[in-house]
Amino acid sequence: MTVAASPALVTPPTDPTAGPLSVPSALQLIGNTPMIEIRKVRCGVAPGVRILAKLEGFNPGGSVKDRPALSMIEDGLRHGKLVPGKTIIDSTSGNTGIALSMIGAALGYPVELVMPGNVSTERKRVATAYGAKLTFSDPLEGSDGAIRMCRAIIAADPERYFKPDQYFNEANSLAHYRTTGPEIWRQTGGTVTHFIAALGTGGTIMGTGRYLKEQRPDLQVIAAEPADAFHGIEGLKHMASSIVPGIFHPELLDLTVPIETDDDYNMVYRLGREEGLLVGQSCGAAHVAALTVARELQTGTVVVIYPDFGDRYMSTNLWLGWEPSELPGVNGRQA
Repeated sequence: MTVAASPALVTPPTDPTAGPLSVPSALQLIGNTPMIEIRKVRCGVAPGVRILAKLEGFNPGGSVKDRPALSMIEDGLRHGKLVPGKTIIDSTSGNTGIALSMIGAALGYPVELVMPGNVSTERKRVATAYGAKLTFSDPLEGSDGAIRMCRAIIAADPERYFKPDQYFNEANSLAHYRTTGPEIWRQTGGTVTHFIAALGTGGTIMGTGRYLKEQRPDLQVIAAEPADAFHGIEGLKHMASSIVPGIFHPELLDLTVPIETDDDYNMVYRLGREEGLLVGQSCGAAHVAALTVARELQTGTVVVIYPDFGDRYMSTNLWLGWEPSELPGVNGRQA
């Protein structure tokens, strides 16, 4: 088994000017993702308000989860919890698992993942392509069922595994404090006034929000959350009905916006057709929240996280049975 030498050599630079034009590992391409201004899907927003989307799908593993996955693996290496002979294991709804699979492949560690059985076919295949072994939990139990099954697998052979434990490992949110937050501050020239992200583990919004609040105490941190427990937004948590992640601290939020599944799906369709951005389900939810906030402002800079792109969701309910005529603004439908 080939294992990377020093975890310090893996961490990517937060300033793109500090990095080389070529890198020795895919892991050093994590971070420094681009930001794009949303110019069309902003109906009802005052001209003095900018909406900027940070496109995390440009990470090498295809999502924002590359950041915390790398941070948690580095933390395990640094503290001697992940050593040769161990297998990386965690529960995941998809993107963190893919990120762990990629990192495990790059560093030479085997990876096992526990996923709800109903995660998208694309996510299952991508994780498998990186060499991960998959175990599926009851789809009706969602991410909580995967958490419980993962715990049972580890309990049966605790010495075999290293569990990054994305829901309870502060290295998750610390990744965003160290990278995502500084990137947004630099990319907006310090003008960001509102930061928005959808709730999964909570790591993105906790870490990024904390950094941005330190730079600008009056900045607002807003969460997009499914409106109820029986939502269809893959990867997101309705906190009141879920195992609440240990890294999630709701008192740090200024506002939580409930998102209906239909509104989320329609927003995904609009972003693809009007902005040329084919994004994932959680991106639609985050953008619905961004519009909700932005419409109340006269001036400001709203930054919203788009965690991934949409090619991993083509087999899900988001697209199955969808017809172009269903989109508001098409074939005479009221937008």
